[in-house]
Amino acid sequence: MHPDLESIMLSQETIGARVQELAARLDADYAGKNPLMVCILKGSVFFYTDLLRAMKEPVELDFMSISSYGASANTSGEVRLLKDLGCKIEGRDVVVVEDIVDSGYTLSYLKRLLHSRGPASVRICALLDKVSRRVVPLDVDYKGFDCADEFVVGYGLDYAERYRTLPYIGILKRSVYEK
Repeated sequence: MHPDLESIMLSQETIGARVQELAARLDADYAGKNPLMVCILKGSVFFYTDLLRAMKEPVELDFMSISSYGASANTSGEVRLLKDLGCKIEGRDVVVVEDIVDSGYTLSYLKRLLHSRGPASVRICALLDKVSRRVVPLDVDYKGFDCADEFVVGYGLDYAERYRTLPYIGILKRSVYEK
């Protein structure tokens, strides 16, 4: 375990098993539909890659980058679009793949933005759902795990661009981010 962590919340094996389950659900729901799977950079990259490799149905890939955190441990509430989609989504089924849903600001903004472009559907697939921190109402259509109100890192999740490559999800010690 990394020395900056209090504990491991989700092991690599636990994450892997849940990713397989989510992939099977997505395959069933999108059979024959060729959805556009949108990875929200950077945190979702590991989850996105594992999820899509586990899926058997054909999908198309695209990427977006949005931020409401910057280098802070808390959301600013102001969402910035840093990288937009590279394709049109009108009439398409879109699945947004996110690492964690916290306040709901970012994904609520993103859903409104995407809906304005006329897709057939927009659904959210998130590895972690931190419902206790929700400020903006938001439903997560495909959820990996509920997440306690802890600062978590690993498997793509970061603090100030660190810890993303840990193969598990751990709880960061307060002393690291309350400096």
